[in-house]
Amino acid sequence: MNPEESFWSPAIRSLVPYVPGEQPKIPGLVKLNTNENPYPPSPQVVQAITAAARQGLQLYPDPQATALREVLAAHHGIAAGQVFAGNGSDEVLAHAFFAFFRHGRPLLMPDVTYSFYQVYCGLYGIAFEAVPLDEQMQIQVADYARADPLAVGGVVIANPNAPTGCALPLAAIEQLLQSQPGRVVLVDEAYVDFGADSAIGLIDRYPNLLVVQTLSKARSLAGLRVGFAAGQRHLIAALERVKDSFNSYPLDRLALAGAVAAYQDHAYFEQTRFAVMRSREGLTLALEDLGFEVLPSSANFILVRHPRRDAVLLAQALRERGILVRHFGSPRVAQYLRISVGTPPQCEALVQALGTILVA
Repeated sequence: MNPEESFWSPAIRSLVPYVPGEQPKIPGLVKLNTNENPYPPSPQVVQAITAAARQGLQLYPDPQATALREVLAAHHGIAAGQVFAGNGSDEVLAHAFFAFFRHGRPLLMPDVTYSFYQVYCGLYGIAFEAVPLDEQMQIQVADYARADPLAVGGVVIANPNAPTGCALPLAAIEQLLQSQPGRVVLVDEAYVDFGADSAIGLIDRYPNLLVVQTLSKARSLAGLRVGFAAGQRHLIAALERVKDSFNSYPLDRLALAGAVAAYQDHAYFEQTRFAVMRSREGLTLALEDLGFEVLPSSANFILVRHPRRDAVLLAQALRERGILVRHFGSPRVAQYLRISVGTPPQCEALVQALGTILVA
């Protein structure tokens, strides 16, 4: 043990933190490694933030995020009391793990999914079981059923899944909910607006359903940190208890103003998300022409592999050409690259670079 670590608690020494995507400051970089939206936020967002910055910053923000929750509720056709807002979906997820999954029974999650889930388990001492994806890298909800449902501490899935981009239909989500009537099923919909169906419309029918979304992706607000959860009132009340025992003011005035404006400019949202989806389809076809295998994606990224090229070497060769993609070292995806969908010029630069690398 390093002498400095003697000040750490035993729990901290055993943590394995989440490693975020690289954020280098390199001029001209084609950055396709962190699933950010390649388009800026709505001009209305910038205007709202500017106006909010001119007044009221000496005062605390609304601890209940009332205006934002009302806008989110109206957008999704639910009640404001069924919405919880937090400082990015990561904070919302962290509160949910603490509120619902500390039973001493294993939390079920896919073996290939958002790696922060296992980090939360380590942080809060939550037992978990990684349920393997099938050979096509798909979630099979039947694999989450247990003879004794009370032996399960809950279920968390990303839909679309990350880093695969594959999505489940709502019928499969309902099957999963019905198999776990006594436990919370958390559906993380960070990428849902790029081609999947949201489960928010199911919350009135399922008291065990909690849906989490973010404004970082389809709303182009990764730098603002706003996320939310939707569920029946008893679930939202539990999240509020955790929040008010941790930080009563998780969303500042600028974030609240910008988030409300992002939902008010629906036309811009539709324009940019469909632009990303069109680029995703074009990029998929171009990479398949280069011999890549591309998983079907309903997200703003694709997961690809080349049958004759090592993924690490491909990522290194792209980096040398000023293009960043994401490589994960876990065994099942070690030969895959996750590529965020960029603008058409960014996608073209990637395809041209890969074409050059593959003929070298």
